[in-house]
Amino acid sequence: MTSAWRPEVQYARSGDVSIAYQVVGDGPPDVVLVSFLGNIVWGWQQPLYVRLYRRLSAFSRLILLDKRGTGLSDRPRDLPTLETSMDDIRAVMDAAGSERAALLGVSAGGQLCALFAATYPERTTALVLHNTPVRGVGRYEFGAEGSLELLRHARARWGQRDFFVEQMRRIFPTYADDPEFEDWYVTHERLAASPAAGIAFLRMLIETDIRDVLLAIRVPTLLRYHEAFREDARYAGEHIPDAETIELTKPDLAMHADEDVADDVERFISGRRRHSVPDRVLATLLFTDIVGSTERAAELGDSAWAKLLAAHHEAGRRELARFRGREIDTAGDGFFATFDGPARAIHCAQSIGEATRALALEIRAGVHTGECELDGEKVRGIAVHTGARVAALAAPGEVLVSSTVKDLVAGSGIEFEDRGSHELKGVPGEWRLFAATG
Repeated sequence: MTSAWRPEVQYARSGDVSIAYQVVGDGPPDVVLVSFLGNIVWGWQQPLYVRLYRRLSAFSRLILLDKRGTGLSDRPRDLPTLETSMDDIRAVMDAAGSERAALLGVSAGGQLCALFAATYPERTTALVLHNTPVRGVGRYEFGAEGSLELLRHARARWGQRDFFVEQMRRIFPTYADDPEFEDWYVTHERLAASPAAGIAFLRMLIETDIRDVLLAIRVPTLLRYHEAFREDARYAGEHIPDAETIELTKPDLAMHADEDVADDVERFISGRRRHSVPDRVLATLLFTDIVGSTERAAELGDSAWAKLLAAHHEAGRRELARFRGREIDTAGDGFFATFDGPARAIHCAQSIGEATRALALEIRAGVHTGECELDGEKVRGIAVHTGARVAALAAPGEVLVSSTVKDLVAGSGIEFEDRGSHELKGVPGEWRLFAATG
């Protein structure tokens, strides 16, 4: 089973975290493969993996990585969110000298790749999703009760051979009676993630909902789905512009057991490397507003209010810089800023609130994630109006977010209180809103 063909492990720095990666082949094009869980060294001990990596690297420069918290990468105290994992992909691409790449995502790795493609279209040539769920807890593969039952089993048994064998027989049924493959698989899962990390990643997979991201994906997209994921495939195919779908009929759900995947990827990405400047991206929008500003200004007088407002702006800009927010406007007495991740926007809003309370001011804040039109340094579109309307409904001291934001921050540790459904002036449909409480 051992392979002598194994590239050297390298490390990219993503903030203060080291991310393990390997580069195979010469390219172009570049292809970044992102799995659910893995260990890039142990994968080379399995002929199925070696076959796939050889075939992909025959026509590309293949970049493999272990997400933070898995495999050979650092296990930080705080488990990753989708946005910190996006940072990791970007850091690996930078370290490998990859300006643009096709993203090949498997299962939860596909959720991450979809968000990356929508957020950074200028760095994404194409997107290939293999059996990637787009819905949250109620997704049909297990159903809500089945998902909770899976989590209960994982908490009690992650790391035990019988638990991993059950999963292996579900995703690799062709190899169910192969004791050598079973030994490799069990070891692979144990080396991929500790019990606590494995349960956290599984919960993220179940809770993350990327349906609102799909319309913002503007890169060529290929969907590869088995029958068990048919509903997700249909929804994704209807909402990702011009997506191509391949329905898979072989019994193994795992991509690495699919002899056709490399041919599908090569065919799909060939001729799709022409660079174009994106005019629409997925962004998280933060709006803040000082509560009772008119009354406070009248109470203090123009000169004192101007000084207090300047102190508010200074504090707000300090927090924006800390959380990588980009200030778009300071019209009136609040901020309009964009972020490349929703959790950062929430934490920034909370920090601005704390900083302004020290000035005896109270703010309200709203956060929404959606597709925006780029207009120079400005951003426009219905998502901007939605974010402003969410902020207007926030109570004093509250950070109110749309359901889109809540669905994208699974694993962040942020807690929410349901604020019910609302109609937003000038924005179609009803919107479920939540208050970020922790």
